[in-house]
Amino acid sequence: MARLHASATTRVLLVQGDRLAVVGDAEGHGWRLAFTAPAALPAPQDPAPTPPPRVDAADDPADVVRDAPAQEPPPLWLYLGEHDGVSYAALVLGPDDDAAALAADLRPVSPEVTEATPGWEALRTLVALDPLEQGLATQAVALANWHAVYAFCPRCGAPTQVRKAGWVRWCPGEDRELYPRTDPAVIMAVVDDDDRLLLGHAAHWSPGRYSTLAGFVEPGEALEQAVRREVAEEVGVTVAGAGADVVYRGSQAWPFPASLMLGFRARVSGRGEAPVPDGAELTDARWFTRDELLAAATSGDVILPARLSIARALIEEWYGGPLPGRW
Repeated sequence: MARLHASATTRVLLVQGDRLAVVGDAEGHGWRLAFTAPAALPAPQDPAPTPPPRVDAADDPADVVRDAPAQEPPPLWLYLGEHDGVSYAALVLGPDDDAAALAADLRPVSPEVTEATPGWEALRTLVALDPLEQGLATQAVALANWHAVYAFCPRCGAPTQVRKAGWVRWCPGEDRELYPRTDPAVIMAVVDDDDRLLLGHAAHWSPGRYSTLAGFVEPGEALEQAVRREVAEEVGVTVAGAGADVVYRGSQAWPFPASLMLGFRARVSGRGEAPVPDGAELTDARWFTRDELLAAATSGDVILPARLSIARALIEEWYGGPLPGRW
């Protein structure tokens, strides 16, 4: 990280909370990722080599006093990788850091962006990113979220320290490394033999927002089993029997905070049962024909998921093309 900080060609993405540094046109449209020069940013601190393993570390972690973490945490630098000879890193800002001052020298990653009005936007709203930007932004947010919740060892409670350019946290109490975690979740476009699509409204969403069903995979559960269980639990619809199937369609990293969304098309047998929302996670669920969903999305009665989400991709794959919606 010290070498990358000293290089004028390194591009640094700034992250603060759930927001990323971006640039767009004068009206704030078409946001693209923005990068700043490393020289203008706080230098990464060398964490020093990790001490060799101690045979008694796990026996008595309370007596570990060496390498005690500093009172003020050092700047959190994350190595994001290299592409076409350019190295990318992220600097995670604290809630009290002066983001505006650090972002004084923002530059767009894409040369076709000529108007560079700076701003800060959440990843969910960045619909104009190209594949490289999507990868960098998702990776940076996912790592930042992981660091935010793993400041302490989950086994012994000791403060952990950042290692390996932000990809490891080391516990001095147990002398072991902690790695970023990813939680698998299934997300499914449920259709019936009339080719209608089932969408649900979550209890915590704003009125009119509908999306595909989804849920986390439980221990010991196959992905197809998770699809069937979640559909049955959330809306009382059975994905089983002759003609029913579950087909994998794709995946998407979703760092809110650490999910890997595994997308499926789930077909129920016959005309779909009337959905019965569980009342806890979902408060409404409806079957839609293509004409019904187009009319509802056009009028604003139904608000669909963000365009960058796998939920939107599953819906539009079923529909056969883009659907209206602001983002």
